[in-house]
Amino acid sequence: MDPPHPAIAGFERNAEAYERGRPEYPAGAVDELAARTGIGPGRTVLDLAAGTGKMTGALRATGARVVAAELTRGMRAVFFGRFGSRDLVAARAEALPFGDGAFDAVVVAQAFHWFAGPPALDEIARVLRPGGGLGLVWNRRDESVAWVRRLGALVDRHAGSMPRARPSAWRPAFRTPAAREQFTALRRAEFCMVQPASPATVVDRFVSVSVIGTLPRETRDAFAGAVRAVLEDDPATRGRATVEIPYRTEIYWCRRRRGSASA
Repeated sequence: MDPPHPAIAGFERNAEAYERGRPEYPAGAVDELAARTGIGPGRTVLDLAAGTGKMTGALRATGARVVAAELTRGMRAVFFGRFGSRDLVAARAEALPFGDGAFDAVVVAQAFHWFAGPPALDEIARVLRPGGGLGLVWNRRDESVAWVRRLGALVDRHAGSMPRARPSAWRPAFRTPAAREQFTALRRAEFCMVQPASPATVVDRFVSVSVIGTLPRETRDAFAGAVRAVLEDDPATRGRATVEIPYRTEIYWCRRRRGSASA
């Protein structure tokens, strides 16, 4: 099995900034995903790559039992501070420590693009009961807004080969013969949201990008300074105690086919 992408190490350093700077998921998107994947009371759900628990709380609010799996220690430490250790497991998507058909649904929020797609889908299919739902979610910055686009360009200078959340990067994994045998076709919906944020929260939001966490401290500090400079310069953000970071929240869902073989 290939090792995780090196940029994942950035989440170890930046877990606290991730928790402070990343938004929650809009209630409408969570409700739609729950309805489409059968999440609710009496169901057991795997929150895969749960991070600091941004999705976990929303899933628990549906009445489902939620098991959280997270690879990185830094993220698990923040998760523990929020929720405790109950139903928190150290695991990666390509080698899940659960039995066959253990879950009624699997949700992956802000993370599927980090997985090795085909083996991760094999494992997800294995731990899903036949007919169980798979949901994918991304909060994506809306870079049609000029100042958000300027900050995104700062990230891009360091991005290199960092995995991207754009569908062209991860969706081919669902088009393999094995995936088509295991899962129904992906469906999609989109929601708009804004995250009210102080300038310090905006800095945390962009510092929390994984690749920034891998940079030397001096470079990370310079990056944070560049984010503050954009906020102080752009007429839409200059002098404001609170700004609104716009997002487009994308959800995708499918079902594990009944009677399909899993690897």
